[in-house]
Amino acid sequence: MTDFDYDLFVIGGGSGGVRAARVASGLGARVALAEGQQLGGTCVNVGCIPKKLFSYGAHYSNDFEDAKAYGWQIDKQPTLNWQILKENKDKEILRLNGIYRNLLTNAGVEIITGFASFVDKHTVQVGGQRISAKQLLIATGGKPFIPDFPGSEHAISSNEAFGFEQLPKSICIVGAGYIAVEFAGIMAGLGVKTTLLHRGDRLLKEFDSELGEHLARELQHYANLVLNTEILSIEKSSDGQLQCQLNTGAILETECVLYATGRNPNVEGLGLAQIGVSLNAKGAVVVDDEYATSIPNIYAVGDVIDRMALTPVALAEGQILVNRLFGKDSKAMSYDNIPTAVFSHPNIGTVGLDEESARKKFGSIRVFKSHFRALKHTLTDSPEKTFMKLIVDAATDKVVGVHMIGTDAGEIIQGIAIAIKAGATKQDFDNTIGIHPTSAEEFVTMRTEA
Repeated sequence: MTDFDYDLFVIGGGSGGVRAARVASGLGARVALAEGQQLGGTCVNVGCIPKKLFSYGAHYSNDFEDAKAYGWQIDKQPTLNWQILKENKDKEILRLNGIYRNLLTNAGVEIITGFASFVDKHTVQVGGQRISAKQLLIATGGKPFIPDFPGSEHAISSNEAFGFEQLPKSICIVGAGYIAVEFAGIMAGLGVKTTLLHRGDRLLKEFDSELGEHLARELQHYANLVLNTEILSIEKSSDGQLQCQLNTGAILETECVLYATGRNPNVEGLGLAQIGVSLNAKGAVVVDDEYATSIPNIYAVGDVIDRMALTPVALAEGQILVNRLFGKDSKAMSYDNIPTAVFSHPNIGTVGLDEESARKKFGSIRVFKSHFRALKHTLTDSPEKTFMKLIVDAATDKVVGVHMIGTDAGEIIQGIAIAIKAGATKQDFDNTIGIHPTSAEEFVTMRTEA
């Protein structure tokens, strides 16, 4: 077949798919995009955006309390109107859905509403319509995973947590990754009695170990942390409460159980097996360095390839791919020194290598740490502490890892990530004048090795 309906057909209207479609159309390609749900993908609808809005809302409970130390007289206890928060969140998401639609339409991309599945390597079916394309892109993202065990049907995922009609009075969040710890802070801040339960012995195992240790201490100020424990079964009582049988022999009673134990690539129903697109053991689409699958004209980017499940990464992958396919740019994607944040309470920001990885890679490293109470909290009763860490390659003096837990950590680390990407040394940090009084200035005043 040489006469195709489109030059590029994108399956999935999330971050990576939308960026790829827009850029490809701007480069002169005929492009269509299929999405069966709201545009924007996980990030806009059930991820980054609503989660951070909820996080902002949850922080107010502490802010009201802290305000008293600054002379603000609060005559009555502030109360949360969950419906207002939920409705305003929904309005913002609808606004963003519309923006995504306008971006695609204005770029000349045809939007096809429906779920696409492969018929052959050049053809997809959406509803009753068959569509052909020279190149096809899989950008279907990921979806939450709840393990199968007796009573698991009573558990929810983070997707459902964004749509509570009423907030539960108590919740048990299962997991120790970024979604679990973020929701622990959100739920507790919104007034829900919160337990975070994890079968392992530490939080955030993919991050520098000291970040997980510090967050565990902070989290216990507002939630019940239960480690080395897992749920064997769940039974629902006549009063609606959930009875969770733990492997320790104890029973945990709660109104809601939220599993945040991982996400799987969203490939179900795409028909990949019948056309020979290879998947790895985790069910992710296997791609090469140019995002080509085992079928040369079919590509994949974003969470569905299970490399780095970050919205900016999916955006970059999609843009790099179509610039190569339809433009003249052969730039390759670099996964080194990609910064990220965890919107836990308090926030975490990190870029570069953790201490263990740095020791394995460089052998000799220098480590600088700071642990302090932020100026804002010196007048309040808040127990929150800030932790910062610099990791330096001893041979070159380059800073190879920067980690922080504290207020606005993500905002601070974004700027520092530019310096790390540019190859800044510890001497460069030392030569930089700090902004006083800020927490961020600590990164340029650390002089004593840990």
